[in-house]
Amino acid sequence: MNIRAILEQTLQHRASDLLLKAGTAPTIRIDGELRPLDEPEPSNQDLDGIVEHILTPKQKKIFYENNEIDFAFSIPGVSRFRANFFHQRGTVAMAFRQIPFGVPNMDQLNLPEVLADLTLKPRGLVLVTGTVGQGKSTTLASMIDNVNNTKARNIITVEDPIEFLHRDNLSLISQREVGLDTGTFHSGLKHILRQDPDIILIGEIREQETMRVALMAADTGHLVLSTLHTPGAAQTINRLLSFFPPHEHDEVRYLLAANLTAIVSLRLIPHKSGQGRVPAVEILINTPTISDYLLDPEKTPLIHKAMSEGVSQYGMQTFDQALMRLYSEDQIDYDQALKNCSNPAEFDLRARGIQSASDGTWDEFEAEAS
Repeated sequence: MNIRAILEQTLQHRASDLLLKAGTAPTIRIDGELRPLDEPEPSNQDLDGIVEHILTPKQKKIFYENNEIDFAFSIPGVSRFRANFFHQRGTVAMAFRQIPFGVPNMDQLNLPEVLADLTLKPRGLVLVTGTVGQGKSTTLASMIDNVNNTKARNIITVEDPIEFLHRDNLSLISQREVGLDTGTFHSGLKHILRQDPDIILIGEIREQETMRVALMAADTGHLVLSTLHTPGAAQTINRLLSFFPPHEHDEVRYLLAANLTAIVSLRLIPHKSGQGRVPAVEILINTPTISDYLLDPEKTPLIHKAMSEGVSQYGMQTFDQALMRLYSEDQIDYDQALKNCSNPAEFDLRARGIQSASDGTWDEFEAEAS
């Protein structure tokens, strides 16, 4: 199997991912949907050959010892890819995700303007969340690129693996890859405050120690950017608390109330034209009201309502408001908006211009939209 040719086909089809396993035709993902390529089914020997061709000796050792490996690589003249090689039913399987050589800017990604403002904050914790494949890494890269083009900052990243490659412009950017430049996320972050960073990017928060370092770095005057696999802003708060034992929750709530800057949650929605996807972006900004709600467990459920009411003043919005904006701008169709919203019944009424007299949570949004 000519893996270069298959990856080139993946790009020609504007697919985000390529999946390979023995006995099944190469499969690509286009705008979230899986489609087989008109190519022969790879054999076990074909996939073993790709392992030998792509992995370095050190990576092969890791793969053969652990039966899986996550890494990134570039093919000159083609593109950069993030890959995961693993075993299933005793045979090798592979997943490739395309990473552009250049970093797309926020306008190209159709991201809200408030995200650019977040990157220029002097300190705090900004979390970009969403399920797998919703554009978290691309959004983070765009945010770092915005800083690089506007401010002189020392930016240090710890990633597993490094996906987007940044070149120094106004800022100095040091990218560290787990397994290559440092042993683990924890070891990479252990001494990071002694490396004189202004901004710290943590590829993903996976466990308590990484979360603890992120909060500590934000608390000591650094801007920390990271990702979490959560479906929304409110769920992110619960996820952050779940990293810690119950007796530490009050302390964690205090640190979040003091240091959280924003939570940005992403869902990619198929564009109405059938070409590509657009992001629906839920945005939580840590206002004095949100901070109060973070401190008090009984008030935390009120965060969602506060987000919906903070559209014009703070740039916040819920997923349903983001979807309504995309629908009203004719970027997505009604069925996709309804499929992805949190409250379909209310969304349907709003789309038809009907609202409850007792519900004022959309007033700011509708005033801004008009």
